[in-house]
Amino acid sequence: MARPKPLADLIDACIGPAFAAQGFASTDILAAWPEIVGERLARYCRPAKLEWPRRRRSPEEGGGPESGTLIVRVEGVFAIELQHLAPVVIQRINAHYGWACVGKIVLKQDRVGERSAGSGARGVDPARRGEVALAVSTIEDDNLRAALDRLGVAAVATPGAAKPRR
Repeated sequence: MARPKPLADLIDACIGPAFAAQGFASTDILAAWPEIVGERLARYCRPAKLEWPRRRRSPEEGGGPESGTLIVRVEGVFAIELQHLAPVVIQRINAHYGWACVGKIVLKQDRVGERSAGSGARGVDPARRGEVALAVSTIEDDNLRAALDRLGVAAVATPGAAKPRR
């Protein structure tokens, strides 16, 4: 009878090639992402791809491998915060792997995480939701008012905020 294999070995064999196509040597960057950037930022950004330079340095030019560019998908409201924290994130990634594998971060604004239709108000304290609605209520243009309302809800949304506090 064959010995059972750990699930991690089977999963890595299945998704390893997909990660390799995106420039990741292993799948652990996604698993370690909350440790690297912190739980708060990890909810709003994910690594998407690691691009390596096409031209490799020869040993005469300085030796070791060149750093890559990490492409990170980030929610719009947190893009500026991540942009300001990029040097810290690069330092943490490189410390995690033990070498300067990332030299630059490129942000791609996108939705991150599992969101279903109509889930925008979930996780928003009703009082804060009311503040947003009141703030945009004086805007006459319907499209602009709706867009600013969505932005305001996204800005004040926090996981678990709609739960009653005890």
